[in-house]
Formats: sequence, C-alpha cells, structure tokens
Amino acid sequence: MQYDVKLPDIGEGVAEGEIVRWLVSAGDSVTEEQPLVEVMTDKASVEIPSPRTGTISAIHVAEGAVVPVGTVIVSIAIGNAATTAASASGVTQSLAHGGASTPAAAAAGAAAEASASAIVVPAASVTATAAPRVQAAPAVRALAKQLGVALETLAGSGPGGTITGDDVKRAASPGASPEPARSPRADEPEERIALRGLRRKIAEHMRRSVATTAAFTFVAECDFTAVIEHRERARPEALASGTKLTFLPYVFCAVIEPLRRYPLLNSSREDATHEIVLKRFYHLGLATSTDDGLTVPILHHADRLGLFAVARELERLAQAARARKLEVEDLHGGTFTITSTGAHGGVLATPILHHPQVAILGVHEVKKRPAVVNDQIVIRSLGNLSLSLDHRVVDGAVGADFLYAVIERLQSPEPWLGDLRRVDTE
Repeated sequence: MQYDVKLPDIGEGVAEGEIVRWLVSAGDSVTEEQPLVEVMTDKASVEIPSPRTGTISAIHVAEGAVVPVGTVIVSIAIGNAATTAASASGVTQSLAHGGASTPAAAAAGAAAEASASAIVVPAASVTATAAPRVQAAPAVRALAKQLGVALETLAGSGPGGTITGDDVKRAASPGASPEPARSPRADEPEERIALRGLRRKIAEHMRRSVATTAAFTFVAECDFTAVIEHRERARPEALASGTKLTFLPYVFCAVIEPLRRYPLLNSSREDATHEIVLKRFYHLGLATSTDDGLTVPILHHADRLGLFAVARELERLAQAARARKLEVEDLHGGTFTITSTGAHGGVLATPILHHPQVAILGVHEVKKRPAVVNDQIVIRSLGNLSLSLDHRVVDGAVGADFLYAVIERLQSPEPWLGDLRRVDTE
C-alpha cells in the first residue's frame, strides 16, 4: 500500500507552509518518526516526521514551493509496495548508468522504469539518481560559494551533520580571495540568493508590520550598576545551579509588573475586527539571531518564574533556535517581545514591532560612562533601552511611564527579585 503524507495543521491559524528543504529522496528507506522535510510557517521552522516505516515513492512538492495545509507532499510505499518502489528506483538508477545490456534486461528495465515514472512526479520529485542534498542553511551556502568551498566535501559539525559557517571557514584556503558569481557582463559581479524559508518569512512579516502599524520609538537611559552588583553576588549560586546569568534575565523579570500596571503594552490589535485584545498572561518573546535569520521563541508564563529559571529558559530557547530544534509551541503565543543587540553593542536601535503585538523593548550596549549622582560625577554602567510602540493602541505618555517603571526596577532590583529560584507550577 501507499501512504500519502499531507502538510499537517501546525496550529495557531497556520494555513500554508513553505517547503524549505527535503531531508529524504525518492527511493530512500525511512522509519517512523524520521524527519522527512523542513517546513517554514509564520516564523516557525519545523521538521515533519514520517508517520510510517517504508520507502519514499514520490516527492510531490519542490523546495521553495508554498502549499496549503492538507496538500499531499510526499508518498511512502509500505510493505510489498516498499520493495517494489525500492526496486524500481534501483532500476531507474541502473538504466541511467547504462545498466540494461540485453533485450530481456532492457524490457524488464523499461517496465520498471515505467512503473517508477508512475510513482514519481517529474516536476517536483527528487529521483534516486540525485546525490543526497547537503544540509546547510542558505547563509552558509552563500558563504561557501563566496569562499569557493565545495559543501559536498565537508563533514558538518552541526546538529544531524548540518554544515555550519565555521566548517566552511575552516575549509577555506588561507588567503584565498572570494570570487563572486558574475553576471553576463564580466565587469559587473553580482550574486543571486533565493529568498526562502525564514528569510522570506522575515521579509513578509517585517513588511506587514511596517505597512500595518503606526510605530514610534521612545528611548531612555538606564543605570545597570545595581544589576551588575546583584549579578556578581548571585553568580556563585547561579553557577552551582548550572545557570548562566546575563543582563537579559533581569530585564525579562523587570517588565512583568509594569506590564500588569500598563496592560495596553501586553496586548494585540485585531485589524479585522478593530479590537484591542488585552492579554492576562505574560508570554515574552526573545528575538534571537540565527544562521537563517531572526526568530522569536517564546518564554511562556514568565511571571511564574524566578530569575534563575528565566535565565535557564532563555538559554534553552536561544540554543534551540540556533540549532533549529525549537518545538512548535516554543514559537507561538507571544504577548510582548524583548530584543538585544548583544555582543554587537550599539547606542540604540528602533526595533520593528512583532505584529500583531503592539510593543517591543530593545536592550543595547551597557558600558561604563560618567554620570551625575547626587551632584557628583561618578562612573556608572549605563545603557539605553528603546521601546517601539503601535501608536494606534499606546500613546507616548503611557509608553514613557511604562519604560521608566522598568528602569526604576532595574536600578533597584533587590526589593522585587525575591526568591531567585522560584518556579510557580500552577
């Protein structure tokens, strides 16, 4: 028998998905739960597992295509059909290499080839004669092309053998000069990279956000000196519990009470119904840079976690995002987003709203600078916070009050941090 695998309903109102990368080819044997294909929905990249054990008899949708939920994307031959599919695939490969040398063999080969062509869709299938596809993100492929490195020659050090940018850089010859792909005119070098997967979704999402919202940004300076001092005191206990303590967990914890006080910032706007939806839960997004682009995993119920629990969960989400191991539930339900320029520093930025959310907080470089405290010039650890808002929902005065409430908590963290390890399991 043959089992048709349809693009599943991944949830959260997802109606379609882009086929980013096939992990199998026609003729491959697969086991139940083995990943078949990487699919991109609205900012969620997920791997679809095989629901059956058998042999891939046909791949119906090409990489880069966007198809509705419920579309048959791949067929799996099960039982006797799997043997036939594998045999047909093998004969097709043999014929491609001139394997049929006698009339009887040619006749048998022709029949098998006809059978194989009946189960493989020519326009979108990956046939058994094709070499296995190298596992590498588009940005890594572009880097390899620039540095003249053949990805097929590399052993990937990433998850599941995925080739990383570091693998490509190590393989590049020292001092080798990149040779960009050239257009028909030799004096006009250019390179074209397909806008697929996460990169395409980011482009669509950002454009929709800019076109739909009335965004503005409010910026204020924050003194992180007390946070740094608290972190130094808490570091031994954090290390003992396997916790990496940075500035971000403090920021995530600091916004909860101000979000309760100013609930409009923890809301979304429903354009179709002209409604503001106030969220009585606190699912905070962590804007995370990956090789594929920016993604936003969600720290669910952040208000139920202590500082250390928040820090561990942020680390888990960031690592899973960069390894492309996020679960679907890690990517949905966000109510407010926090982004950080991290090691890149920078004085400030104007973050783009994660539509339909109405607020996003940017955390920027913290460094020692002169400051005036009690009419004295002293050295303090200062950094800017930038709050982008949808002016259709949140007025400037409300946004400013919210941001100063966050800053007040960060500048005096001791009174409200409480139990560092607290995890509310309600």
